[in-house]
Amino acid sequence: MKVVDMHCDTISGLLHREKKGEQVNLQENHMMIDLTKMRQGDYLLQTFAAFVNYGRCENALESALEQIDLFYRLMAANQEWIRPVGSYADIVKNQQDGVMSALLSVEEGGACKGNPAFLRMLYRLGVRMMTLTWNYENELAFPNESRPNHPHGMIPDTEHGLKAVGFDIIEEMERLGMIVDVSHLSDAGFWDVYHHTKRPFIASHSNARRMSTHCRNLTDDMIKALAERGGVTGINYCNSFLAADGRGRGAASTEEMSAHIRYLMNLGGEDLVGLGSDFDGIDTAPQMQNCAGMQQLADQLAHDGFTTGQIEKVFYKNVLRVFEEILK
Repeated sequence: MKVVDMHCDTISGLLHREKKGEQVNLQENHMMIDLTKMRQGDYLLQTFAAFVNYGRCENALESALEQIDLFYRLMAANQEWIRPVGSYADIVKNQQDGVMSALLSVEEGGACKGNPAFLRMLYRLGVRMMTLTWNYENELAFPNESRPNHPHGMIPDTEHGLKAVGFDIIEEMERLGMIVDVSHLSDAGFWDVYHHTKRPFIASHSNARRMSTHCRNLTDDMIKALAERGGVTGINYCNSFLAADGRGRGAASTEEMSAHIRYLMNLGGEDLVGLGSDFDGIDTAPQMQNCAGMQQLADQLAHDGFTTGQIEKVFYKNVLRVFEEILK
């Protein structure tokens, strides 16, 4: 079963190791994603995020650019295995050539500093997807923030959404053909995106809040709205996003992932659900350990009564449909 994954944090992890003086290697490493494991997992495309920790870096754009530089160095060193894509046609060509595809995203809208010119430069550098926030307020919008003393660790923000420049940025993203990603965004921000965009948008790594109380998951109304718009949400393999109490302990199971997929599909239809592993960004490895074990999830879905056509949609077809519409 081919795999298209909308989110991982592998590049930021590799850059961290490189800055410590280690030799970094995308072909084989000890992380959850490398090219050898991706081949074993039958990957068609992996989205690699340039993750910016907005609360700990002095310059969000500089942080993103360093990771984008590493992304292209790794792509150049492994072009017989994987190649970057900027359009749907690139994905098709790579598949025809027998190589995997790498889509570049940015996790933290503050990287563009609220400046459409910087956004356009990121697009020219190959960025085709961007979350509007990570876990901090930025120039564009507000996230659903961490509240350590709250019973569920975090609470949704239903009052603070996009700022004035945030509306300008999502308009420019739609014009460019850059996918708007609402994972991490506040509840109010989700609805701002829904009401002020026309094209499909995504939640690259978010699950169902009714199934797991973590507030970075989607409410029922959000699920229905995202489905109505033709968007996709990517199942996140982090145990905190799958466990009922929104905290989670131990390795996330394929049974939990299957249950979220069933819930999302029952509510939003079978065209809604994709994969958003958050590999190399989650603290505890899930049951399948790394990307080489992805067929364990396909087997679980088959065991739970999903049809082959439904599994194909979850694993790659739903995300590719959105990519084909937006990435011209």
